[in-house]
Amino acid sequence: MTDAHPETPTVLSPTAEAPVEGLPPGFGDGIAGKAAFLIAIAFSIFQIYIAAYGSLPSQVVRAMHVGFLLLLGFSLIANLRATSTPAKAVFWTLGVLGFATGLYNWVFYTDLIRRSGFLTTPDLIVGTVLVVLVFEAARRLMGLPLALIALIFLAYAFFGNHLPPPFIHRGYDFAQLIDTFAFGTEGIYGTPVYVSAAYIFIFVVFAAFLERAGMIALFNDFALGLVGTWRGGPAQVCVLSSALMGTISGSGVANVVASGQFTIPLMKRFGFRSAFAGAVEATSSMGGQIMPPVMGAVAFIMAETLNIPYAEVVKAAIIPALLYFGACFWQVYLEAGKAGLQGMAKADLPNPWDAVRRHWPLVLPLAALIYLLFAGYTPIFAGTMGLALTIVLILGTPLAALIGPVAFRIVFWLALGLAAASFMRFGVNILSFVIAGLVIACVTFRGGRETLQICIDSLAEGAKNALPVGIACAIVGVVIGTLTLTGIASTFIGWIISIGENNLFLSLVLTMLTCLVLGMGIPTIPNYIITSSLAGPALLSLGVPLVVSHMFVFYFGIMADLTPPVALAAFAAAPMAKESGLKIGIQATKLAVAGFVVPFMAVYTPALMLQDPGPIAAQFGYPVEVAYIVAKACMGIALWGAAAVGFLARRMAWWERLVAFAAGALLVAALPVTDEAGWALSFVWIGWHCWRARQATGTA
Repeated sequence: MTDAHPETPTVLSPTAEAPVEGLPPGFGDGIAGKAAFLIAIAFSIFQIYIAAYGSLPSQVVRAMHVGFLLLLGFSLIANLRATSTPAKAVFWTLGVLGFATGLYNWVFYTDLIRRSGFLTTPDLIVGTVLVVLVFEAARRLMGLPLALIALIFLAYAFFGNHLPPPFIHRGYDFAQLIDTFAFGTEGIYGTPVYVSAAYIFIFVVFAAFLERAGMIALFNDFALGLVGTWRGGPAQVCVLSSALMGTISGSGVANVVASGQFTIPLMKRFGFRSAFAGAVEATSSMGGQIMPPVMGAVAFIMAETLNIPYAEVVKAAIIPALLYFGACFWQVYLEAGKAGLQGMAKADLPNPWDAVRRHWPLVLPLAALIYLLFAGYTPIFAGTMGLALTIVLILGTPLAALIGPVAFRIVFWLALGLAAASFMRFGVNILSFVIAGLVIACVTFRGGRETLQICIDSLAEGAKNALPVGIACAIVGVVIGTLTLTGIASTFIGWIISIGENNLFLSLVLTMLTCLVLGMGIPTIPNYIITSSLAGPALLSLGVPLVVSHMFVFYFGIMADLTPPVALAAFAAAPMAKESGLKIGIQATKLAVAGFVVPFMAVYTPALMLQDPGPIAAQFGYPVEVAYIVAKACMGIALWGAAAVGFLARRMAWWERLVAFAAGALLVAALPVTDEAGWALSFVWIGWHCWRARQATGTA
């Protein structure tokens, strides 16, 4: 039996911290920095306790979540961005006021419930302060566009009664609007904030612990060893490592910054163009949001909005995610062939299975998480247990290192594993006792205090990483509140339906453009929430399955971060690639062809997302239909990839690229006879192209 204990140094090696949205790394200097650090730890502990025991009313949890977000957000703005002492004092004051709004909801929870709809003057003051602070925090942390879009919706709620039909509404007084936005569950404390508090925060902290424990090193070593020798090896490594990172972290732009520092210089050193290297990193990192089992925050919001198990969202995303990353691998392969690039030397690469053998315990919490999610447990339970198991693994490492004989170390890990796994029978308390015992042991024995510091740092980093997601969820509540209160969404829905009655494809294109335009200024989460609220019901009424319509919006929200002129992921990769963000965005759009094709295919053939069966299933069975649709999608993506790169077996003339694109389009279109024509044209063209390539090689 091999020695599989995880006490190698890399397991506990800290990772370089990436900036969070507009904030620099760290928490600040001096007493103020320590205070912000302690606030972040308190925030994480509060959320973990609520996730484990859930002893507070949902409204209080939401209010305290937003209060902590405002306190931590403004304190970090004060410490990391403010330059003068008065400015620092102002931001700290705003943070304290924001936290006070959460405490107000907690202390007066019963009174607020009793006088719902009849707010007192203090209620109005607190509610107004909350709305103003959420807007200011969003502007400072997420940029002006998101705050501006929410402000337009807020202004419509206040003044829409003065607009002409069909945009006019009946009008609402100030107290009613504050009640909706600042105290009800349709405004700031609506479903997005509930999901942020209940699910997303735990998974963000879980990812922070795994990263600190060495999961990034495991992913990088595994990807290097497995695909580094392929044609275009460095770029293939980038795609695979980003796909693996997507299993624990759904933050695309953060993934670009974290892994791009390693992958982009590596790709450039092996001969890839700067723009292409940056595009590979941006495209593959954004794909992390659609990579099961832990998808981006949007997936949790989608599950809650549609009132379906999270596992159903994951099921719908599996095939599209594989197609997305398959398209990335394929186009990297073609680009490398076009440039005459080869893979890396095998002797210079780590053995992927050695990396797994050394660090396999890190996979156990992730495996437990996947099992719990698909066994029907709630995401909050699965995430909490996955996080707890990760903490057990980290805290047990220095203690195992003190045990000399290998056999005793194995016994120690088996005993610890059985104790931790007993939560399935005895509940969360048993895990709490195990963790408490490990903490006491780490304080007592040599080397344990450094490990405790890693856990403390992970708690703080997790809270900081959750800031942009939480603030986005809070401010988008203003948009949802306006749509719910005024009914303006029904006007937009009616417009989409009237178009779709004659042309569903045109309705889909309009929805796609809405996502891409909104995505020029706002992140994926508010983009999805706004667009799904408007277009989702319209697409459903046009016969598009519910999950597919929401996934359609989700995918194009992600594509917005890759599509020029404002491609956030591309511009995040630009400094590391030393190339224009616009050029990177153009290349990323080519690479992400699957992200544009798959949603349209899924609308016409929902089996691509493992949803409603079609006519093929009725005749041959559902598995046959799924296999056929996937084969058709793969061929279409292969042809479009070749057309975009201009290379297959050899360089392609312009007319060859047009034929390849046309063949792919025929396969993607779900019209009578197009499949037959697409397959025929594809095989004829590929055969002819390969014959020409052999002829050219023989002549040479």
